[in-house]
Amino acid sequence: MDSAISDARTPARTPLGATADHGFKIVVVGGFGVGKTTLVRSVSEIRPLNTEETMTQAGATVDDIRQVRGKSGTTVAFDFGRISLDARNVLYLFGAPGQERFWFLWDRLFSGTLGAVVLVDTRRIDDSWYAIDRLEQHGTPFIVACNDFGGPVRAGADVREALDLDPQVPLVDCDARSRESGKQVLITLVQHVKNRYADPSARTVLPRREFV
Repeated sequence: MDSAISDARTPARTPLGATADHGFKIVVVGGFGVGKTTLVRSVSEIRPLNTEETMTQAGATVDDIRQVRGKSGTTVAFDFGRISLDARNVLYLFGAPGQERFWFLWDRLFSGTLGAVVLVDTRRIDDSWYAIDRLEQHGTPFIVACNDFGGPVRAGADVREALDLDPQVPLVDCDARSRESGKQVLITLVQHVKNRYADPSARTVLPRREFV
């Protein structure tokens, strides 16, 4: 997956004001090489913080790169971006590392999360199981976004069946390189969270805001 942002006409990003006093945390999770860093980079209004390191031959026996041949770097802690909603409200975006050896970081990243995006490469659908399982264990609202890697598009019903998704979990297609596409993914997640907490059978109190 090329990490370059596709829309070269995207206007220059302006600095954020210092008046924001309400933060909402969203986590982007998924398997190795599904485009989490790219998604955070494409939608963030600030220059994203990332902990991406160059992949070396020494890691060939640890990370399976057969399905991601063009990948030269990998996240070893988390990615961080920020989006202003208005003068006082912002979204904080955390991209979780995808390799199994870093999964121990996920539970901490999920703390205080408003909701999560599970990014999926439909060529490697099994890589998404752990993310969905952990989010369900935490009771964290999430949506599933199928990233466009240029291959055949799998039908939504097939993806739902393969992931055994609850009918209430939104499933969308996206291009992580596109800022507009990434924004639509986040809008879908926020709407899903809003609908969930509007349901009398759901919790009425949002999780405490705790940021790593």
